[in-house]
Amino acid sequence: MTEAFDAVDVIIAKRDGKRLSADQIDWVVDAYTRGVVAEEQMAALAMAILLNGMDRAEIARWTGAMIASGERLDFSGLSRPTADKHSTGGVGDKITLPLAPLVAACGVAVPQLSGRGLGHTGGTLDKLESIPGWRASLSNAEMLAQLEEVGAVICAAGAGLAPADRKLYALRDVTGTVEAIPLIASSIMSKKIAEGTRALVLDVKVGAGAFMKDLDRARELARTMVELGTDAGVTTVALLTDMSTPLGLTAGNALEVQESLDVLAGGGPADVVELTLALAREMLAAAGKPDVDPTEPLRDGRAMDVWRRMIRAQGGDPDASLPTARESEDVLAPSDGVLARLDALAVGVAAWRLGAGRARKEDLVQAGAGVRLHAKPGDVVRAGQPLLTLYTDTPERFARARDALVEAVHVETSARQVAPPALVLDRIADR
Repeated sequence: MTEAFDAVDVIIAKRDGKRLSADQIDWVVDAYTRGVVAEEQMAALAMAILLNGMDRAEIARWTGAMIASGERLDFSGLSRPTADKHSTGGVGDKITLPLAPLVAACGVAVPQLSGRGLGHTGGTLDKLESIPGWRASLSNAEMLAQLEEVGAVICAAGAGLAPADRKLYALRDVTGTVEAIPLIASSIMSKKIAEGTRALVLDVKVGAGAFMKDLDRARELARTMVELGTDAGVTTVALLTDMSTPLGLTAGNALEVQESLDVLAGGGPADVVELTLALAREMLAAAGKPDVDPTEPLRDGRAMDVWRRMIRAQGGDPDASLPTARESEDVLAPSDGVLARLDALAVGVAAWRLGAGRARKEDLVQAGAGVRLHAKPGDVVRAGQPLLTLYTDTPERFARARDALVEAVHVETSARQVAPPALVLDRIADR
């Protein structure tokens, strides 16, 4: 087969700051997926994209080419509209767990294709797998049936969705090109558009525990993804939310499931409830139900009913006891005062070192490992009181987890009150 282009010519074009044509983009993504474009050639192109960027039309075409590398799901036959949420990842970010059944309880189907954790950010599938019997892998037919019958599904993305992205994602991770906004945006959106939802709400995290530390770059990423969704006919909105402090009071797998159950039972930490409701309102509005109030199903138990049906439909036992770690250890407040800072990244790294996360994709995680917070920024604390409790099955992990937390906590000893950070920082919709 004679190839339409030469990879070196495409690399040189982007290296020199030129726009790639639609045909060049279609060819290079397809040829890379087929193995015609070598890994080192795609690495060079990814670096050229990182350094010189892409315009809106280029990113849209690149995203479309990645979608075209695999299958597309179709939810148009469902009896209710669909909406999905994607988070760029953070520490204690268990929002998907209460959010999916809550939105389903409001009459909108939620096809939530989720992933596993790597490094300091937790994975939704790892959290749910702490529930005895629950399974992450569903066929497309099973997913459609569950969406119709239950209204919500949280499961692993099938291998057929955007296979070009899976290959490129692994390459970016080892070539210093993870931060390229066109490649981040197209990676996320190719899977979400191929998934077939008609409405999408993006939760773009900003701060110490987030992938994006800088508000301006987070805003650029959010805007790029909103444009991609809009151009593909998906109603797309993004919220920029704070990740300088962990969400809620837990970071870990079973710990976060229990906290999600607290929210579904009408309680739970205020910040988790606030963000769950904010994202639910955006999802409902994007799906054409702006007048539905999600606070009621959270209060009256309807969201919990959907949760129980969703867990049961995927083989889980919603009444089973969640795993608990065998060992625990407290981290104490160093002095009296007001907790001014609790660094999300440090807490995430500590949870990871305790066994809640993985360093490599093949690593196993401990269901009960993680960190429980006893105070959040703005709270008054007393010297010697527990600020954090660490959990693990392997106590030799405590020392390295404590090392991660050395600079994580700052207690303001003056009487000055410290205001907790705002949770929702901005909202981005297509102009």
